[in-house]
Amino acid sequence: MKNELAQETIATPGGIGFFEKWLSLWVALCIAAGIALGSAIPDLFQFLAGLEYASVNLIVAVLIWGMVYPMMVNVDFASLRHIGDRPKGLVITIVVNWLVKPFTMVVLGILFFEIIFADFIAPTDAQQYIAGLILLGAAPCTAMVFVWSQLTRGDPTYTLVQVSLNDIIMVFAFAPIVALLLGVTDIVIPWQTLILSVGLYVVIPLMAGAVTRKQLMRHARRGESGAAAITRFTGRIKPLSVFALLATVVLLFGFQGHVILDRPVLIALIAVPLLVQSYGIFAVAYGAAYLWRVPFNVAAPCALIGTSNFFELAVAVAISLFGLNSGAALTTVVGVLVEVPVMLSLVAFANRTRRLFPAG
Repeated sequence: MKNELAQETIATPGGIGFFEKWLSLWVALCIAAGIALGSAIPDLFQFLAGLEYASVNLIVAVLIWGMVYPMMVNVDFASLRHIGDRPKGLVITIVVNWLVKPFTMVVLGILFFEIIFADFIAPTDAQQYIAGLILLGAAPCTAMVFVWSQLTRGDPTYTLVQVSLNDIIMVFAFAPIVALLLGVTDIVIPWQTLILSVGLYVVIPLMAGAVTRKQLMRHARRGESGAAAITRFTGRIKPLSVFALLATVVLLFGFQGHVILDRPVLIALIAVPLLVQSYGIFAVAYGAAYLWRVPFNVAAPCALIGTSNFFELAVAVAISLFGLNSGAALTTVVGVLVEVPVMLSLVAFANRTRRLFPAG
């Protein structure tokens, strides 16, 4: 069973693929393309921004579904039977993701935007930037964590258990935590829109993935295991996820490119609490795993899943709640800008310190 589960988590048969190897380069090229296109043909991006229904931008929604769905096929709720195996990593992940990270993010947001940077940012803008930070902090990584786990040679079965458990918690906890923290910062949000966003970007892709998974297991080719059928299917549709990710980056930076070009100092200011949060959370989770003597192939993924963000969800909810051109949406876009290089630096650090942890 463990070997089958391990195979199921590998979206790219044979290990890290060409896309993951040069991930930082592709994202950087798409950021540059988005900014250039947004400046060259602003009317097109204004038209795309207007394609929305019930505060949901339809183009962003389709791209995010395309990005998330292939990864959701990998989520196996049956893997939760292994929840009691080596529980230390799961305890660290749950505590960091749901009891630490959202609250440290709002504290950092208030500290930087209302105190340290108060002379540079208007109070109304500060509230928007804090809202964007809250959305990032309350959305732990779902899709990209498989990549980070592979890059550190993490235990794929354990990563699968962590992602499955986090997705279940997210369905029920994301909206209440966001509403609570936005309430603390005096930002009024419509519950209807928030719940709709969770349904659109978490529940529906998760259910679609579960149904697809069940069908693949049931109708595997003769002589093919269910795990092999899932690996074959995810390998085939992976280009959809890659295209959706890169197109989303181009679109988001096209929408916000004028701000990035006109106010680079603002982008740097927004990036500061994100960088402090990312490296701080990783230090907490990785340090706890070290002190608790968690094996490296569990310690690295559990720290990285706590550090990384489900930026696709954060971006989509920010757009739904506050609009495409809001400060909250801009903050989540800066989260995309910061995420990849930060995570790759942490992957490199984890791999260099592997010897400090027990072998898996």
